[in-house]
Amino acid sequence: MTTEFRSGFVCLVGRPNTGKSTLTNALVGEKVAITSNRPQTTRHTIRGIVHREDFQIVLVDTPGLHRPRTLLGKRLNDLVRDTYGEVDVIGLCIPADEGIGPGDRWIHEQIRAVAPRTTLVVIVTKIDKVPKDRVAAQLVAAGELAPDAAAIVPVSAATGAQVDVLTEVLAGQLPPGPAFYPDGELTDEPEEVLMAELIREAALEGVRDELPHSLAVVIDEVNPREGRTEEQGELIDVHAILYVERDSQKGIVIGRGGARLKEVGSTARRQIEKLLGTKVYLDLRVKVAKNWQQDPKQLGRLGF
Repeated sequence: MTTEFRSGFVCLVGRPNTGKSTLTNALVGEKVAITSNRPQTTRHTIRGIVHREDFQIVLVDTPGLHRPRTLLGKRLNDLVRDTYGEVDVIGLCIPADEGIGPGDRWIHEQIRAVAPRTTLVVIVTKIDKVPKDRVAAQLVAAGELAPDAAAIVPVSAATGAQVDVLTEVLAGQLPPGPAFYPDGELTDEPEEVLMAELIREAALEGVRDELPHSLAVVIDEVNPREGRTEEQGELIDVHAILYVERDSQKGIVIGRGGARLKEVGSTARRQIEKLLGTKVYLDLRVKVAKNWQQDPKQLGRLGF
């Protein structure tokens, strides 16, 4: 007996820093969403695609929903809410190592206000960080938070525990239908968006708290290097600009004698070479765009 092919869109939501991007990467099996231990690193709706013989899950990774303090924050929230209404399943991520609080309850209310009939699956993330009894207690608490959930699944994206189980649960909630993307495609984001995200991830690694929301990356130019011989192989020139809001932040990104920017460049270059499958020369410049998060014109120019 052949089972009917299922396909659809799944949106992972939750407070900032609940492990949504790491989980997206674990489900897809490749790095498509940037991960960082800084909250709110994701700004674009990155779709990761999970292919199996009898189903296809298109994952929509949204920014964390939060109470906004800036125009950028408001636009990010609008993006999340727009996504709620267009997907087949919403995966509400709740970390096992933090108590369920007002933020989680607020998000559950937002989901039900915007998408009252969309299937909800609660995903208890980071189960590798706590003992089994804490996981069990969190599963009970999650059930109390979302009695309307179709399923509650504990998972660890870091160790891979239960990732297959979650994949099957999500697939089981999708409607019958054809695949949306050809087999082997992992994301439908343009390569330039992914490159900018990889640079941003490298720049956020290990810096102070004030930087994440103030940092935007724009890919200025991407060109194959001309005049390369066959022995030399292809080389892609990538020129990118890192925008910050203040001069002091520019200093943080560049580091003493340019050391930090150099480190950011070599980390990002390795990731971009993996993405493009070819050698890359990466040129990074840092510019100040004063208070861009509050300025509609600048937000538009930086792709928000």
